[in-house]
Amino acid sequence: MNSKIKDEHLDFLFKAILSLKDINECYNFFEDLCTVSEIKAMAQRMHVAKMLRDHHIYNDIVAETGASTATISRVNRCLHYGSEGYHCVLDRLNKE
Repeated sequence: MNSKIKDEHLDFLFKAILSLKDINECYNFFEDLCTVSEIKAMAQRMHVAKMLRDHHIYNDIVAETGASTATISRVNRCLHYGSEGYHCVLDRLNKE
């Protein structure tokens, strides 16, 4: 993990997330923790990441997700040069 952001507060947050048992608990926790806009932005980034991995072009991604080209570029940069976080969860979700 990036040492610039790693601290005990983030550890506590991530442990809280890992303690959630099902999708309903996730909805309840994230609705309390984040604004609706923040939740939707995270969901949009995941959708963009999935579409990029499925080799969709930017125009199709914009049309389907409503994401800006800047957001798509940022997600794409993370897919190619990031910490493999998107790949990790998308690989696991593809196995389900």
